[in-house]
Amino acid sequence: MKRFALLFAFFVFLAGCSHKSAKVSVAPPPPIEQKPAATPNAGPSETPDLADSIAVPLDTKPLLVETGIASWYGPPYHNRRASNGEIYDMHAMTAAHRTLPLGSIVRVTNIENGDSAVVRITDRGPFIEGRIVDLSQAAAKKVGLVQKGTGQVRIEVLQTPAPIESGGKWAVQIGGFGHEADARDLAGHLSRRYQTAKVLTFNSPAGDWWVRVRVKDDLRARAEEVLRNSKTSQGGIFLVRLD
Repeated sequence: MKRFALLFAFFVFLAGCSHKSAKVSVAPPPPIEQKPAATPNAGPSETPDLADSIAVPLDTKPLLVETGIASWYGPPYHNRRASNGEIYDMHAMTAAHRTLPLGSIVRVTNIENGDSAVVRITDRGPFIEGRIVDLSQAAAKKVGLVQKGTGQVRIEVLQTPAPIESGGKWAVQIGGFGHEADARDLAGHLSRRYQTAKVLTFNSPAGDWWVRVRVKDDLRARAEEVLRNSKTSQGGIFLVRLD
């Protein structure tokens, strides 16, 4: 009996030592199109939502008014660095403009429905003939342009960190080119023609190629001279402010 009792206790001990590996369930990351939920005690966002952070008085007189076609941009530019150094967030109230000082505060109004959004200029573009502003996805939703893609808008410049008509660092951007070789051929021609200019060739997240000409001292008058005297069979030629 003692031997039987000891044998029984030994098997009970072995059963207590055995275990099964636990399975850990990890939730998948959210899709890039979704705006991440706010977390308590989180630090300030790199691209703040102007609807919450900036109050513009209703009687503010615009410094400049423009009318033209607006478009919007999201992927593949989302989470990439914008012209002002911030990471572009298509869920923030921002926009791209070719010539307004970076950091300018602008009210964009959809002429068709009267809806408006206040945005901060953080990027450069649109680089398509006939368009004057590229909205973030959030701003495009607010003015009702997401489904249509483009629409007629009125831009009212409310605040700028620097003068609009004077100063600044200026360049000319040419493209987009479907092939790198075409962009580099033009860049070589411009480098020989404007020997004091810095000519850059680069591609965008969308896959097209661009040529940017930075003239000596980044002066607007010199950039405008390049603009007048340059020709391309692909894309367009745009005056762009870099700061």
